[in-house]
Amino acid sequence: MRVAICADGRSHPNDLGRITSNLRGNSSATIVGDLMSNSDLALSIVLGVGLAAATGFRVFLPMLVASVAAYSGSLPLGDGFAWLGTPAAMLMLGVASLLEVGAYFIPGVDNLLDVIAAPVAVIAGAILSAATMADLPPMMKWTAAIVAGGGAAGIVHGVTAAVRAKSTVLTAGLGNSTVATAELGGALLVSLLALAAPVAAFVLVVLMLWLAIRLILRLRRSAPRTDQPG
Repeated sequence: MRVAICADGRSHPNDLGRITSNLRGNSSATIVGDLMSNSDLALSIVLGVGLAAATGFRVFLPMLVASVAAYSGSLPLGDGFAWLGTPAAMLMLGVASLLEVGAYFIPGVDNLLDVIAAPVAVIAGAILSAATMADLPPMMKWTAAIVAGGGAAGIVHGVTAAVRAKSTVLTAGLGNSTVATAELGGALLVSLLALAAPVAAFVLVVLMLWLAIRLILRLRRSAPRTDQPG
């Protein structure tokens, strides 16, 4: 860096002022860039957790939504996940989503699917989370994907399965279609909201879980009273 020197050997005050201003500007730009980078990283993690939580309602529907978004260029994918945004993936996930959604409206089959889908939802949640965390190192990405993404999917699936089990006992399965409809709406809503507003989707998932847990506790408290002889 060159500094203008006056005849008396001293640097010119205006040059020093410009140098100081440039240094401050570069420092501010670096800080703003770091903040924006950290913010983008946090949003990608929240986005991944939101999509993962949606797989707790339905395994394949959130993956289909993510596949369509990736194919259209709306959802950037990390290295090794380009397959998710291909026409072949959309076709297979579309067929799987239709079969899964329809099966949950068949009495008896829905309870069986809850058992089968438990580990599948955790795996799908981890995959979707990892696919959206493009800027994280591999070790950190998969750790966050398995713990946060897989954990969110497992918790959501566990709560919804408990609600269906209570519905099966109290309504002989007649109320399970209502539970299935609510789960379908939750999977679609959370998936779309995670793409548009990840933080709002995360808050919505927490609210849904809170309401579902309250419902389970209320049903559990009311069950002994219904068994008491009149």
